[in-house]
Amino acid sequence: MSAPGVLGELIPCGGGDPIPLLKPKLLIGRRSHCDIQLQFPNISSHHCELELINSFWRVQDLNSSNGVKVNGVRVDSTKWLMPGDIISVGKNRYEIAYVTDGNTPPEDDDNPFARGLLEKAGLERTGAIRRRSLPEPQVPKAANKPPAPPKPTIDDDEAMKWLSDL
Repeated sequence: MSAPGVLGELIPCGGGDPIPLLKPKLLIGRRSHCDIQLQFPNISSHHCELELINSFWRVQDLNSSNGVKVNGVRVDSTKWLMPGDIISVGKNRYEIAYVTDGNTPPEDDDNPFARGLLEKAGLERTGAIRRRSLPEPQVPKAANKPPAPPKPTIDDDEAMKWLSDL
């Protein structure tokens, strides 16, 4: 990473030229308007997004068909990337190389409750104004009664007798 203005690089694991990370937010995909364009059939049109936050890169899968993995583990939503991590985009593997400020990533990916389900699904943005929640449904008082005893069943012999009388 000797070029000025480069925030990091994706180094292809199978060899090839490194891909410079030139902006703090990069869209990776097959489309021509993507910041990093990967012309492979196993890459979605908008596959994933890389974002630099507090000197750490984070990857977010954009509901791609073939997914994103970090060090062989599939990413469901977002994952912090440490220098030297291997990121798989579709079937293409890259080592991410960058320099951090020495701190830790801003939030813990291992905490499943760190973000709400709507935010994980991309339906609510972080810091967005939350809508008023719906009132709690009223449970009918009859729901507090114990369950009714089971109805008696007809014995198989009685059922066959009944059927033969018809």
